[in-house]
Amino acid sequence: MKIRTVIHPKIVTKGHQGRPNGFLVPIYNAAEGFFAPGNEPQQVYLTVVAPGEIKGPHLHFIRRGFFTCIKGRVRFVLRLPDGTYQSFWSGDGHGFLSIEVPTGVPAAIQNVGEEDAYVLNMPNPAWRPEMKDEHTADFSAFNFSQIE
Repeated sequence: MKIRTVIHPKIVTKGHQGRPNGFLVPIYNAAEGFFAPGNEPQQVYLTVVAPGEIKGPHLHFIRRGFFTCIKGRVRFVLRLPDGTYQSFWSGDGHGFLSIEVPTGVPAAIQNVGEEDAYVLNMPNPAWRPEMKDEHTADFSAFNFSQIE
């Protein structure tokens, strides 16, 4: 199974005098064709992971996730169907990598920084409370304390 990722460019913006005044990062553009038809995001929400904390691991059988760390530093850890683990880095110092987590693939989000990490999730389908699609996953074979 190939996990799909995309790295987004950081584009410096300039004010009226031509001096840099910040930057923008284009996270999602339908024209890029990253998503297969019917798998486009249906919701966008922010999840915040406290320093040193881990969200998950859990998996979804109905929803797929598309995650991007926009502030802070995170490691996305996925358990692939063959039982191996794969890590992906996003956020400050790692670029603004987005990762698509397919249905049935357990994942965890680990804050490896010293400040809150802000992570956008753009799932499909959109989350609803009655969906009941949050399932725990066993990552006991993964060493979260070993930061690569």
